[in-house]
Amino acid sequence: MTSSEEKKIIADPYLKDIESLLKKLKSSRKGLKIDEAKRRLEIYGPNDISEFHSISILNLVFKQFKSGLVLILFIAAGISWWAGEMIDTWVIIAVILINAMIGFSQEYRAEKAIASLRKMIVKIAKVLRNGDLQSIPALQLVPGDVIFLEEGDSIPADARIIESKNLRCVEASLTGESLPVSKNEERILDACPLAEQKNMLWKGTFVAGGYAYALVCGTGMNTAIGDISELLGAIEHKRSNFLIKTDILAKQMAIIAIVSALILFLVGYFYRGFAIQEILLTSIAALVAAIPEGLPAVITIVLAIGANRMAKRNALIREFSATETLGAVSAILTDKTGTLTQNTLTVRRLFLPFEEDIEISGEGWFPAGNFIQKNKIIESSRNATLQKCLKVAGLSNNSQIRHSNEKDTYELIGDPTEGALLVLARKGEFNPLAFQENRVDDLPFDSLLKLRASIFQEEGLNELLVSGAPEQLLERSAKWLRSESEIDFSLEDKKQIQAKISEWSESALRVIGLAYKKTDQVKIDPESINDLVFVGLAGMIDPPRPDAKNAVEKCKKAGIRVIMVTGDHINTAVAIAKKVGIISDKDQEDVIALSEQQLMLLDEKEFREALNTVSVFARLTPAMKLRIADTMQSMGHLIAMTGDGINDAPALKKADVGISMGIMGTDVARDSSDMVLADDHFATIVNAVEQGRIIFANSRQTGIFLVTTNIAESFTLILAIALGLPLPLTATQLLWLNLVTDGVTDMALATEVGHGDIMKTKVFDKKENILNRKMLPFLFINVFIMTGFSLTTFFYYIDDGIDHARTAVFTVMAFTQLFNVFNLRSINESIFRIGLFSNKYINFAVLLSVFLLLLVTEIPLVAGIFHFQSLEMIELLLLFAISSTVLWAGELYKFIKK
Repeated sequence: MTSSEEKKIIADPYLKDIESLLKKLKSSRKGLKIDEAKRRLEIYGPNDISEFHSISILNLVFKQFKSGLVLILFIAAGISWWAGEMIDTWVIIAVILINAMIGFSQEYRAEKAIASLRKMIVKIAKVLRNGDLQSIPALQLVPGDVIFLEEGDSIPADARIIESKNLRCVEASLTGESLPVSKNEERILDACPLAEQKNMLWKGTFVAGGYAYALVCGTGMNTAIGDISELLGAIEHKRSNFLIKTDILAKQMAIIAIVSALILFLVGYFYRGFAIQEILLTSIAALVAAIPEGLPAVITIVLAIGANRMAKRNALIREFSATETLGAVSAILTDKTGTLTQNTLTVRRLFLPFEEDIEISGEGWFPAGNFIQKNKIIESSRNATLQKCLKVAGLSNNSQIRHSNEKDTYELIGDPTEGALLVLARKGEFNPLAFQENRVDDLPFDSLLKLRASIFQEEGLNELLVSGAPEQLLERSAKWLRSESEIDFSLEDKKQIQAKISEWSESALRVIGLAYKKTDQVKIDPESINDLVFVGLAGMIDPPRPDAKNAVEKCKKAGIRVIMVTGDHINTAVAIAKKVGIISDKDQEDVIALSEQQLMLLDEKEFREALNTVSVFARLTPAMKLRIADTMQSMGHLIAMTGDGINDAPALKKADVGISMGIMGTDVARDSSDMVLADDHFATIVNAVEQGRIIFANSRQTGIFLVTTNIAESFTLILAIALGLPLPLTATQLLWLNLVTDGVTDMALATEVGHGDIMKTKVFDKKENILNRKMLPFLFINVFIMTGFSLTTFFYYIDDGIDHARTAVFTVMAFTQLFNVFNLRSINESIFRIGLFSNKYINFAVLLSVFLLLLVTEIPLVAGIFHFQSLEMIELLLLFAISSTVLWAGELYKFIKK
């Protein structure tokens, strides 16, 4: 039986009744016979996730040497070797190998995303074979098997529930649903998304409570998690936007170097008649000096510094080039739970009969906060109804809140809803631990009854405490509590409570009812949970992170769209989006949110229009998240995508920058991402975007510095020969000048921290090159000054001897380029505004360069090797002052530009 036939047999099992499924899969409620299971294992294969791409180490290694820049560097290494410049040869080869190793490690790591899915596979499964419950390797499960699952079990295959009791499953990593989902065996009549298929269990998720028998309908790649693996395997690894830009910069610099060296050779040999060996060596030296062999190393340093800065702000970079790409993103597609919100349910409001609503302060699982009524803090001990409410919340409960000394945080053990009620009780100074020995019986949450209950004994009397769906408790209640009096319900009273439930639900609050009654029972009988006394309502929500709204506002000012893509319910998504500023009140007249079902009804043109105008998308499957990411990219956006679950992995891999969660994220999501948030905060992404913009600015400034230096040196040599002058510098002098000016200072430029409010500038065009037309005026001004003063100096000193003149030219060229370092600390801001000596790394680099300059010009032994002559102090000071013109010209340019 082929895979396609298998899929056909088990298509949409949630829409079919149990008996027809059993018949179609030729199984029974007692499971398969052992021999039949073995036969099917040969047909269907192991219950495993296949690896689509076997990683060839050799292919990945060779792939690193296919770029144009690497070819140029190999040519430069060959020329250096031929010219006898062995130090340059080995430096270039080292640069090639280092960059190849970096590229190899990045691509090898990217291929591990699918492998992470394999780690989620359950090792052992409990299955009925020959009617007996057995434990077998989960790899041996086949369609038609009947599996048994209970609390704490991981689900080993996609399966249709046959029988269950109080079954709840955690599917957050697959569907985005932040709370445990109640499950049952009831047939679903209409087609619905995966997240709403309540009679299905999914491979890779786990059971939070209750038990179930389920019929295996899909194994291995024919599961929901297998579909995600297939999506991951189909997404091709792409070069990042930044690496494409740096390749273009390298080619631009290489073309300038080759053309300049060629012109120098042609003019020197054919026009001036220099000896071929002399002009050839000088031309080669000019070529080697101008070839950007140091560019990959500088770029790596720029990115490494950026990655280090981001790490200090809780953004851990897994793909170096993502540090700059973040600075150019025009849209952030963000998950809701745990990123924009705190991923901790918190009770925000209490409704008590005959009283004004009570607001509760405090965040997360930290059990401290105030009760605020009519804008005043109230004492819970003075309100009898509130005390009873806290008692029900704290005792009808199986969760625990523990303090972690290691992390200095409070952690939840158990169900999030019960955890929120426990924290509420603790905030009201009610201590449930003091009553634990008085517990008589407990009924965990029942998905059919939609409630949970406990019986506690106090002073010889038993009391049934109930919490659950407010509509259910309202139906089962006959009275409600006022102070210490139990008052009969009227029809109007129930309407008032129902109106409050509707009001809070529309505000995306999860509403829980609280009730109690005196009882003689010692065992909870679900049939007798009636005639309750209604105590109140608790409204809870996973609150937005305090810094999320400011971070969203910062994105908007920076021209970056923030779009929520979540698997959660649309009402909850809209409520959070409003609170954090993704959508505002003025958006109410427009469509503000769409679900996947609504998106599926749109044609391609309407779909694109929806992405342009709508900022909240809910109940999304992995395939739809991937489609949104792909379409946004095809519309010209550079996108960052956040996610923490298996369902997010394809879109994370597809995005220009994939961002996973460090605390709540799965291994699959982390391995598919370029960046991991150590604190899961959305604000951390915005900080990383800011750092990305700084990195792009530093890359541009470093690139312009290198190009300016190389062009100025080449123009000086070409023009000197064309004007009938001797060569201003020899091959050796030119190479040392390259070391003095480019060797250290370009790396120091990579350490700039950014200047001005960089987040108020518009988003960089993703097609904007590091060296573009906007930079040409600044570049030509500096080249003109450097070349002009170098030639003037050479012409002035030529009568004093060629060695003296070359020493003066060397000094001017070195000093003008060092002054240009200060120019290029910022292309827009004045060096005197940001602080002339505020970057200690540049200060050190310039001082080192000056030392290397004086070493070869002023120390007789070394000067003799390079054919330099010592300059008088007055000459040095004069040449220093003349060279500073580059700085003043740069300042004038920035002033006029502003």
